Amino acid sequence: MKRVLIVDDAAFMRVMIKNILTREGFNIVGEAGNGVEAIKLYGDLKPDVVTMDITMPQMDGLTALKSILQKDESARVVMVSAMGQEKLIFEALDAGAVDFITKPFQPSKVVETLNGCLNK
Repeated sequence: MKRVLIVDDAAFMRVMIKNILTREGFNIVGEAGNGVEAIKLYGDLKPDVVTMDITMPQMDGLTALKSILQKDESARVVMVSAMGQEKLIFEALDAGAVDFITKPFQPSKVVETLNGCLNK
């Protein structure tokens, strides 16, 4: 079972990602609304993959990504961005994110991206 931690400050986005992934057999082990929660939950839950929103209050996704990778360099984090955030996506990929998905989501792309990350 593929274990996923969903990180997004918008509850409706977490629900949308959760619905897409659960239909495809993923196990959502946790949800976080900001980077601080994400780091704590990652340590507690040890998910197979994390979907990490880039823009969030308290701690953004890029900072949380770097912190998670410091603790676990094999962490698989997929960044979630809005259109027009290419610069931040490239920064995240340089920092160690394995891939990214862009809002608005195409369900097949979300599933394909996460499956691809888990097979790396």
